[in-house]
Amino acid sequence: MTQLLSETDQVQSFLDGKLSSLIASMDANSIETSVLCSIATKPSQFEPVFQWSQKICSDRIIPLASVHPQDSSGVEHVHQIAESGLKGIKMHPYYQDFYLDDPQLDPLFDAIQAEGLLLTMHTGYDFAFEWIDRASPQQISTVIEKFPDLKLVTTHLGAWQQWDAVEELLIGKPIYMETSFSLKYLNHKQLMRMLLAHPSDYILFGTDSPWTDQGGEIEALSGLGLPEELLERFFYGNAKRLLESL
Repeated sequence: MTQLLSETDQVQSFLDGKLSSLIASMDANSIETSVLCSIATKPSQFEPVFQWSQKICSDRIIPLASVHPQDSSGVEHVHQIAESGLKGIKMHPYYQDFYLDDPQLDPLFDAIQAEGLLLTMHTGYDFAFEWIDRASPQQISTVIEKFPDLKLVTTHLGAWQQWDAVEELLIGKPIYMETSFSLKYLNHKQLMRMLLAHPSDYILFGTDSPWTDQGGEIEALSGLGLPEELLERFFYGNAKRLLESL
């Protein structure tokens, strides 16, 4: 899969997608814990992803299961994930073919909110697909208004390649944003403005491994000149607090 996407999207893969390679990268870069996100690209993939996620769960690897929005048993599967002890769910509007603000998703989001699970959502555009609004800042705002207690993590600093709208609609609100695949795409001025204007408890360091080098992402964030206290929150404190709350 990593080779196929690299060839298709002209995005270099730094690792081979194996768990052993991820752990080796973590060891090399002094990373204590990684949150591993799988995506069910069709409803029938729920069970194998769910079973594998339980199998690999450890102190170092925190896996998120995945529910497909077209899964007729999606709500039941949310409850199953919660009962298993897994901490959350990963969804991707492009790979799973949905729009974030589609009302048909409301029962699924309501169940995730009720169970107190984490929902990590790909937000913004995606290299591999036509750039249409499937998970835009406006759509994120709509979902948050409906589900104010949903523990939503927006990837790629709020919405990849839609950062002007992120600044307009999301920055400053208590919405989790992780940093993967954004640090090297934003100009320094806008990046710093966003990181300093957003509530400091709601920024999470992310790498999107294997698509970026974990060490390189650490260097990129460390080299911005941010206060050490903020870096400690972004790299460690915020994620630790969030994950322990689940």
